[in-house]
Amino acid sequence: MAQPGLAACLEAVLGSRGNANRVYELLERLADVEEVLGALRACGRLFGALLERGELFVGRLPAEEAALAGGGSAEEKYRVWMRHRYNDCVGWLGELMGHGSFQVKELSLCTLMKFVELEAEYPLVKVEWKGSFTFPRELLKVVVDGLIPLNEDASLLISRFQEYMEYDDIRYFVMKAVTESIGQVMQKTKERPLPFYQQNIFSLISPINMPNKEIDLVKFMVKQDNREEWKVSKLQAHKQAFERMWLSFLKHKLPTGLYKKVLVILHDSILPYMNEPTLMIDFLTVAYGIGGAISLLALNGLFILIHQHNLEYPDFYKKLYSLLDPSIYHVKYRALTTLLYTHLPAYLVAAFIKRLSRLALTAPPEALLMVIPFICNLFRRHPACKVLVHRPNGPGDLSEDPYIMEQEEPSESRALESSLWELQSLQNHYHPDVARAAAILNLSLSEIEDDISGLLELSASELFDKEVKKSAATVPLEFEQVRGLFGKKNDIFAEHFSLD
Repeated sequence: MAQPGLAACLEAVLGSRGNANRVYELLERLADVEEVLGALRACGRLFGALLERGELFVGRLPAEEAALAGGGSAEEKYRVWMRHRYNDCVGWLGELMGHGSFQVKELSLCTLMKFVELEAEYPLVKVEWKGSFTFPRELLKVVVDGLIPLNEDASLLISRFQEYMEYDDIRYFVMKAVTESIGQVMQKTKERPLPFYQQNIFSLISPINMPNKEIDLVKFMVKQDNREEWKVSKLQAHKQAFERMWLSFLKHKLPTGLYKKVLVILHDSILPYMNEPTLMIDFLTVAYGIGGAISLLALNGLFILIHQHNLEYPDFYKKLYSLLDPSIYHVKYRALTTLLYTHLPAYLVAAFIKRLSRLALTAPPEALLMVIPFICNLFRRHPACKVLVHRPNGPGDLSEDPYIMEQEEPSESRALESSLWELQSLQNHYHPDVARAAAILNLSLSEIEDDISGLLELSASELFDKEVKKSAATVPLEFEQVRGLFGKKNDIFAEHFSLD
């Protein structure tokens, strides 16, 4: 609610055009630390009412001095002058989205979005012909620029903005505005990463929930009579804007941590909604070159492009094999599911089984509970590899193992000459669930594959909570009832010592 002085000023401006100059009092209060919240509310009510009344100039806005000095009517001069004050207010609100107080940021955001809604209903641009469509794109761009500052984390404000992204037209024009912003900002930095700016963009665009069908495009902030002719009501237009936005974002060098965040959501939230998913090949190639877990995640995306979009990528399995190191047990394993294809040669699958088994010796329990059933599924799909299990006279430990762990070429690793003594060792693992999982290789495997989808996200904390919640059975520890520390019958300590 506006403060008394602000409320009186607001009523005066709305009550009589003779008090129009008092709008400066409201705008000046936006710079006052103590009155900024009240001034924001007052400005929102003032210009909201003026938009509804139609008292702002509509059309291409002339320069203020030229319009006031010209020969137009007093009514037209008033509308031009007040439109300039409205623009001043919008500029202030854009700046206040970077204020130190989140309450001020939030109120500025909500006021601007209220103006977007009102401008959509009462356009400030002239309709060129009957049936043409208008949307306050420039005003929305002010909002988007305020959500993606260069030098601070705006994730909290962005989360507040997400409710507006449910509108199909808002989402469409936000995607267009983000694409435009990236082109302008990143060009000035000469490809140098901007951690805060790029993280803010990711926070804004990663939760975008794209529609699957055109009939899903039903929620619009701007109400149009013949909406079916509006470009924004077409799914193809949304996909095109979505694709351009992500390609524009990903063509620039990202902070290392951001590569991993993008790659984790790539297969579910980005690729399915692109018109040409194969355009992501450049980004995935760059990500693969970073190394470590990021390279493995990049191969997840490449695998989808290979098997769903007919992308040709030479030496895919060789590169996947070279990436298997201890870090793979700390990322998602989707790329490894490529090994379940039955058309792969036995030597290749055997090499992966051996490498995974060797790395399993130092893996955490939550990873082992996934990789052991995964290896069992590989045996079900590739029976020729069962020789690794059924080799009684095979190597019993590392010193006798012919498998060459350091060999980067799977065909030369001699995996098929080896055995899975590593999984035999895991049958003595300290965690009982791991030991039981490894012991299944002593039995004849069923034809039904194990479902590992629920194990891909298993964490150490979940495993610990599961163990804590287990109800332990009562175990008898002593058949004679103890009487004191040295209380056994005929106990030699009890004969010579007393603890009374």
